[in-house]
Amino acid sequence: MKMVGEQLAVCRVATGLTQKELGKRVGLQEESIASIEQGRRPLMPDVAELMDQILGLPGVLTVAAHKMPHIDVIPAWAEPLINLEQKAAALSSYENQVIPGLLQTKAYTQAVFHSRVPLYADSEIADQTAARIDRQSTLRREKPMLASFVIWEPVLTCPLGGREVLDEQLRYLLSCSELTGVSIQILPLNRVRHPALDGPFVLLETPDHQHIAYLETHRGSLVVSDLDEVSILSQKYAMLRTQALNPEETRDLLKRLLGDP
Repeated sequence: MKMVGEQLAVCRVATGLTQKELGKRVGLQEESIASIEQGRRPLMPDVAELMDQILGLPGVLTVAAHKMPHIDVIPAWAEPLINLEQKAAALSSYENQVIPGLLQTKAYTQAVFHSRVPLYADSEIADQTAARIDRQSTLRREKPMLASFVIWEPVLTCPLGGREVLDEQLRYLLSCSELTGVSIQILPLNRVRHPALDGPFVLLETPDHQHIAYLETHRGSLVVSDLDEVSILSQKYAMLRTQALNPEETRDLLKRLLGDP
């Protein structure tokens, strides 16, 4: 992996491209290109094919990618969500501890991974951060999916990573709220009833209209396809949206938290 990464770096530099420029052409973040070139992240075959074309190589990277050893950048327990996200026609997410991963800034994501126990190494944090930021492309597809997010208000006041990181994150939420197909709602702290005290969850609808739920615990995850169980979580989400501020009120709250008039 290190050898392939160094070969990629040499070829990229020879064509006069920066990591950021190459990443933009193949649909990856600059940090992801850096991780590949440093041998910390595998070069995937579809990306390798694009790079061969862009760098004018006769399939060299494609061959290398197909022979690449399998390395898990995404923890095995999170892979079901990642796979479902990329194909989902619709997504509904409730979060009560952190900003949803699809809406996180790079600095906020790093703060999340720095908080993990057992601790990650710096290289692991870099790889996990790059992988999470790459996931966000699903909100900017050519054909957008419908994505609804309900976030409990205390998440917006927890200064994870420091005040500057939080302010940047709140501004990013504002910009994400303008994306096509994206709805962000805040569940205020002053509500006297709370339909989801059991914790966060994600609901997904597949292209063939199968409805699935995803839940995480401290030590694993659970994909739920049982119709009765998914129905219960769907009812919870419907109540959350009813009690939450609407998208316009949510944007007003974010602006107030940022001190904007």
